[in-house]
Amino acid sequence: MDEKSYYSRLLIALLMVLCFGVIVLQYICPTSDCQLLHLASLSSRLGSRAPGDRMNGAGAGDPYSSEDGALVRFVPRFNFTTKDLNRAVDFNIKGDDVIVFLHIQKTGGTTFGRHLVRNIQLERPCECHAGQKKCTCYRPGKRDTWLFSRFSTGWTCGLHADWTELTNCVPSYMSNREAQERRGIPSRNYYYITILRDPVWRYLSEWRHVQRGATWKASKHICDGRLPTLTELPSCYTGDDWSGCSLEEFMACPYNLANNRQTRMLADLSLVGCYNLSIMSESQRWVMLLESAKRNLRNMAFFGLTEYQRKTQYLFEQTFRLAFIAPFTQLNGTRAASVEVEPETQRRIRELNQWDVELYEYARDLFLQRFQYARQQERREARQRRLQERRKLRAKVKPWWGVTGKAVFKPTKEPPMTEQYPAFSEEKEEDAGQKLESEIEGQVEDNWLEEDDNETILDYLENVEQWR
Repeated sequence: MDEKSYYSRLLIALLMVLCFGVIVLQYICPTSDCQLLHLASLSSRLGSRAPGDRMNGAGAGDPYSSEDGALVRFVPRFNFTTKDLNRAVDFNIKGDDVIVFLHIQKTGGTTFGRHLVRNIQLERPCECHAGQKKCTCYRPGKRDTWLFSRFSTGWTCGLHADWTELTNCVPSYMSNREAQERRGIPSRNYYYITILRDPVWRYLSEWRHVQRGATWKASKHICDGRLPTLTELPSCYTGDDWSGCSLEEFMACPYNLANNRQTRMLADLSLVGCYNLSIMSESQRWVMLLESAKRNLRNMAFFGLTEYQRKTQYLFEQTFRLAFIAPFTQLNGTRAASVEVEPETQRRIRELNQWDVELYEYARDLFLQRFQYARQQERREARQRRLQERRKLRAKVKPWWGVTGKAVFKPTKEPPMTEQYPAFSEEKEEDAGQKLESEIEGQVEDNWLEEDDNETILDYLENVEQWR
């Protein structure tokens, strides 16, 4: 009995220590994001590498190899230039460059915004404290922020500021904030980024959010230096909020900013007279807004799609040469996904958001083409590194050792030294040696060119297989 009671007391003591440890962990790191990042960091370091250091191919060293197979059925609809597809930028976090996050409602921007401040491998990580909504993201050795977002600088330019507001507000805000430190320093680079989502599910998610009492009343909607009037931007409800509204009520309001929100927030509203609807017809207005949104999206340094989390992570890493600690997770169990919507209702939502639907199809096509282009570039760079390594090895081979490969140069047998074949002079020996080396070099180069051609053909066959 004494032995059993001893083990019982030991077990109880261990359980108490475990509970105490959990309580301390919750106090030090109350958010699930913080805990998950620490738990995932080890596996991430083992399973992934920094951009540019990944192994080529589908090996275990390439964490994104599984994403290549998802492009098998993808058929491009739009023709983009190399400039549109190659979005790698020279982002200098130690200099003066700034990443500006345009956060569109209900696109998964909150999750992505947390990744930016908590999940990037940095020389000087962002300082995030429990109970505080904002983190301090300073550059190494400077008290100067490199990130303009909700979780770093807050809603400085207004709640969910759109492209029109940000492009007018951010440069002036940053210059005024650091005017003393930046005297004599040339203007900085601003790299705008955003996240888009399937219009139907984004719309349903916003309805559910509004149904729970969200209003976004603090949004300024500043355009051309002024706020819109109540006539230009009327409200859909009369009370403090629109909580409890049905989907039918939400869809019936003609002033609902949820309609085509992504197109409007990415376009330059000053092109259509801001919120003054009397300047042009509605169809003409939306055609101009759509073209502006497409143009701005193409010229942005980066954009991601909620439906492609891993590809979004990869393209961000390739664009800015920054690596995330823990991999992104594809979550499909959202509140919008739990809503059962009849096909007819979905059709009506698509009609209400026809410009967002067109924009999203354009964005999806560009996004997937960028992903494929980046993967091809990565494989090409890996081949170039291998070829350079082989050339270094080739340079170490001395001519008199011979050359291994498909073709080996065999010099002709030296003639006997007789009176008919006198010995070479020093100059002739030197000329002959140079000729011998050049012939060997040419034969080796031919072998290497054959290998280059073979690898190019393999890459071509790989691409053809993906596009089928």
